[in-house]
Amino acid sequence: MIKSMTGYGRGKYENDGRCYTVEMKSVNHKYSEISIKTPRNLSFLEDKIKKSVSSYISRGKIDIQVTFVNMNSKGTNINLNKELAKQYIVAIQELAEEADLSPNINIMDITKLPDVLTVQSDENEELLWNELKMALDEAIDNFMLMRKIEGRLIAEDLEKRINLILEKTEKISEYSTGLVEEYVVKLEGRIKELLKTDVVDETRLAQEVVIFSDKCSVQEELTRLKSHITQFFDTVKKDVPVGKNLDFLIQEMNRETNTIGSKANKLEITNLVIEIKTIIEDIREQIQNIE
Repeated sequence: MIKSMTGYGRGKYENDGRCYTVEMKSVNHKYSEISIKTPRNLSFLEDKIKKSVSSYISRGKIDIQVTFVNMNSKGTNINLNKELAKQYIVAIQELAEEADLSPNINIMDITKLPDVLTVQSDENEELLWNELKMALDEAIDNFMLMRKIEGRLIAEDLEKRINLILEKTEKISEYSTGLVEEYVVKLEGRIKELLKTDVVDETRLAQEVVIFSDKCSVQEELTRLKSHITQFFDTVKKDVPVGKNLDFLIQEMNRETNTIGSKANKLEITNLVIEIKTIIEDIREQIQNIE
């Protein structure tokens, strides 16, 4: 079944004081575009995250937000750069003397200066990835479920609209069947009226009928249109990305409908063509939501 390009998913995993949360959402896009935001200490995992998500998604603009809270001090080292701190103190004292101000140096203020106090983590990178992947997999599952649910609703809507087109196509076929016969009757009547005679040149009449039949016949267009409709129904049921295929089919259906409209010699057919084109435009907009 088709999938929507819009969706949202969230996953969470906690272990030994470490908490991972992954949120992902997507909107329509012609191609696949994945944007990832992670904490600095997990940035090295962005490529793996992208590869995991890419294996499920072929189209759409996906934004992924990763948060990580580590309440476990295991593997964490706090480093104090004493030499740098002393240089800061000396520089502050010299500035105070030159400006005739009291240094009033506070040790806590010194630790807040750049690169004086740093926190380093010696966490196992493989462990971090395995734990993060638990949250990521849950987010992807929820995300894909939402896309499938929306895709199913879109498919139901598309099938209803395509069935309407099929019904109107059948009506056009019925109307077009008697066009030549109607034309012959009208042409004979017109000739008799203009020439004031009941004698009609059958050969000339036959030539005109052949020319008219060739110009107004829409059977080939109707056959192709019905073929595209059948392909559309089959494509919607496939469990692979079909958005681009459906877009192509709807373009072909629109082209055949335009040709039928240009050949139409009956008001009822023209009205049906207008109705079909309106439905086709609605379908075209809906297809933009399909992966």
